[in-house]
Amino acid sequence: MSAVPPVATMPLPPELDRELAALLGDGWLTDPGERLGYAYDNSRRHSLPDAVALPVDRTQVVALVRACRAHRVPLVARGRGTNTTGAAVPVGGGVVVSFERMDRIIDIRPGDRCAVVEPGVLNGDLQAALAPHGLFWPPDPTSAMFSTVGGNLACNAGGPHAVKYGASRDNVLALVAVTGAGELVECGTATTKGSTGYDLQRLLVGSEGTLALIVEATLRLTPAPATRRAVRAIYRDVASAAAAVARLMAQPVTPSMLEFMDADAVRLARDVAGADLPAEAGALLMIEADGDAGQLPRDIEALMAAAGGDGLVSLDDADDEASRARLWAARKALSPSLRTLAPGKINEDVVVPVSRIPQLVGGVQALSREFALPIICFGHAGNGNLHVNLMYDPADAGQNERAHAAMARVFALALSLGGTLSGEHGIGLAKRDFMPQAITAPTLALMRELKRVFDPDGILNPGKLLPPLQDAEGGVAPSPGGTAPRTAP
Repeated sequence: MSAVPPVATMPLPPELDRELAALLGDGWLTDPGERLGYAYDNSRRHSLPDAVALPVDRTQVVALVRACRAHRVPLVARGRGTNTTGAAVPVGGGVVVSFERMDRIIDIRPGDRCAVVEPGVLNGDLQAALAPHGLFWPPDPTSAMFSTVGGNLACNAGGPHAVKYGASRDNVLALVAVTGAGELVECGTATTKGSTGYDLQRLLVGSEGTLALIVEATLRLTPAPATRRAVRAIYRDVASAAAAVARLMAQPVTPSMLEFMDADAVRLARDVAGADLPAEAGALLMIEADGDAGQLPRDIEALMAAAGGDGLVSLDDADDEASRARLWAARKALSPSLRTLAPGKINEDVVVPVSRIPQLVGGVQALSREFALPIICFGHAGNGNLHVNLMYDPADAGQNERAHAAMARVFALALSLGGTLSGEHGIGLAKRDFMPQAITAPTLALMRELKRVFDPDGILNPGKLLPPLQDAEGGVAPSPGGTAPRTAP
């Protein structure tokens, strides 16, 4: 685990410590041992906060933000720390606001197809509560069983089902949040249509806690499909697989999943994990459809027809759960197999137009050879959202330097192909400094103005998502309209 270079911060003012201890009781943690568990996220970066707040309701969150604003103390919102970009790491010290005690499912309204929840509800717990109603909430990141709804919303989490059902931003109706000014705001409406002013709830989703702290969410729910079936298509090369993806996404039946593995990923799953895959496999697509039992066979037939074509090596259909599990075994075997290549991994999720997947994978393979490091690609082909897994030994200084240089080139490659930096992981610290390459200067300036409006003193998750401004002498300047986090003299 790597430490983030510290920002020189002053200790918490004693009067703030006393005020928040009185407000939060045993939900105010200042012991170093207790704070340590909130110093890191799944990016393996860590930085110790000055204190941890565990509010139990929105009233406490409002009071907490107002008190910290008065003393210019940074606040970093946190779910369960599953984020991979460092977005929940308190790089400037200050207070981590963990929403683990705000974990109520307030209401489930099957007739309105919505649920009202607090941010600390686990995605997996929500799905279990919705199942008896025949409903589900579509976002399904890998961490779904132990990530929070608030965290999913903060980074606009997606997952395999996003190709059909959309990511978090597409499945939220309304939010209640506390701005950096300590104001409680209500955005959106608990209806499936609404045209009353700006679409602020969608703005807050994906803002990584830099604009406001979400204290309640009204989520759009979807009826659970009656049945589902899977198809595995194996191709001789990436270009053939990508052409099939284009055909699959052009025909009327939208797959509920469309997952991709490149040749190295297929080889690992076969040779290391023992998956049943032919030696000539150069790429693999996992295709899944769901829906009405009467219609599903016709949908599968259409998807199989689209999956066929030049370069197809084999096409297997699973018409029951046991067969489906066997087909998915190759994909599930991949992540454990990666550990055999190297002790460390950089996993970033870039996005390109579907038609340019071959150029992305080919470019990544060239970078793998240039930097002499294994790089494996797999992910959500239907969205053009691939996970680029760069394997290296963090203890080897040369490999560490090459790995980070190679990943910078991966980002540049994705942008050159008309893509962008992230599809579902977000920006955080990991990709922050690449934002000027991905976003035009006027757009970044507008984002900074929005930050200033929501968070006038710049206390919410400082240092994340937006790159620091550079002054005329090359130093870091305060954000427009706000102040840099308080620092020691």
